[in-house]
Amino acid sequence: MCENLSDPAWLTLIGLGEDGLAGLHDASRKALHDAQLIFGGPRHLTLVNAGPRGRAWPVPFSIEPVLRARGKRVVVLASGDPFWHGAGGSLTQHLTPAEWQCFPALSCVALAAAHLGWRAQDVQAVALHAAPFEHLIAHLNAGQRLFCTLRDGLAPRALAQWLTQQGFGASRMTLLAALGGPREQIHTSRADRFDLPQTPAPVMVALQIEGRAGLPQSPGRDADLFAHDGQITKGPMRALTLAALAPRAGQHLWDIGAGSGSVSVEWALAATGASSSAVEPRADRIQNITENARRFGLLDRITPHLGAAPQIFPQLPPPDAVFLGGGGSESLFRALWDILPPGTRVVANAVTLQSQALLTRWQDAQGGSLMKIDLAMAQPLGRGQGWQAARSQLQWSVLR
Repeated sequence: MCENLSDPAWLTLIGLGEDGLAGLHDASRKALHDAQLIFGGPRHLTLVNAGPRGRAWPVPFSIEPVLRARGKRVVVLASGDPFWHGAGGSLTQHLTPAEWQCFPALSCVALAAAHLGWRAQDVQAVALHAAPFEHLIAHLNAGQRLFCTLRDGLAPRALAQWLTQQGFGASRMTLLAALGGPREQIHTSRADRFDLPQTPAPVMVALQIEGRAGLPQSPGRDADLFAHDGQITKGPMRALTLAALAPRAGQHLWDIGAGSGSVSVEWALAATGASSSAVEPRADRIQNITENARRFGLLDRITPHLGAAPQIFPQLPPPDAVFLGGGGSESLFRALWDILPPGTRVVANAVTLQSQALLTRWQDAQGGSLMKIDLAMAQPLGRGQGWQAARSQLQWSVLR
């Protein structure tokens, strides 16, 4: 929704540029003139001369003060587009469509693309103003273009140092600060030569990535990328497992007996917003799961759970898919079948004869598909090479 043209709404969301009042159209100006309360960051309130009607966002951020003002004429100010990492999405999920209207301004992405002449549809936008730099890891690859919002004027220098440490110091880094206003600054350099100590906020950078090949985009990534104790699902097996789990945007996985969390990592990287509950009974492996979530920029999407299945199930959010890397047990499958909603995908891999027999019995009773997987890798043998076979695995995949 951009405008509600029926009954007047009590809340108006206004996108604000660095040019302040001068950049607003008549509808936004009228909403500001009529407002009894105006919420925004200190910079926003100054730009519109909010005066005694102004209310700065509380720290830590909360939308509750706005919701408590229901019934008054309220304006909420946001930078550019209120629905691109702004307060708009947080507020409107608590409101009916008749309660609000929105007048967006140009987003920082649109302004940056216009300055650089980059096709916005070809550039990945990454919000780093409230996230660690590791969120960039999946996007770092030679030739990739990125727009990154940052938290403050000190962050560009820190980002340049981090990129250099990751092996991407040759990347072209264009700092874009306070775009569209009198304080606007634009500065371009290599990341490893970035030397501005501080810049005005709001600030973003445009990155043209140069350097080594980045993280592969397909599952089955090399085990050397992960922290593990030797017990890690091998790359080809992970690729086959992800194919069976079939991750989709926004879906949640239960990774039971997660070990290093490698399957959770592959799951979260495979689809936008995909998340995982990584259940592991050993505390040392929980540390590896946490470290891998950090390495891949997934701390907000992979949650380690120290405990045993099925006792831990009531603590977990509902899943769209479940993975059991060790084959499971009769009691575990019975517990899953009692609580999983119809349509949940279940994938189990088994190595031992006993666990393979278990999967065979459950497939006979519940359907789904069984696949026997035999892998062999070439290994040194005398002066030549020979095939070193891995243990055969059985994979059962089924819809509950």
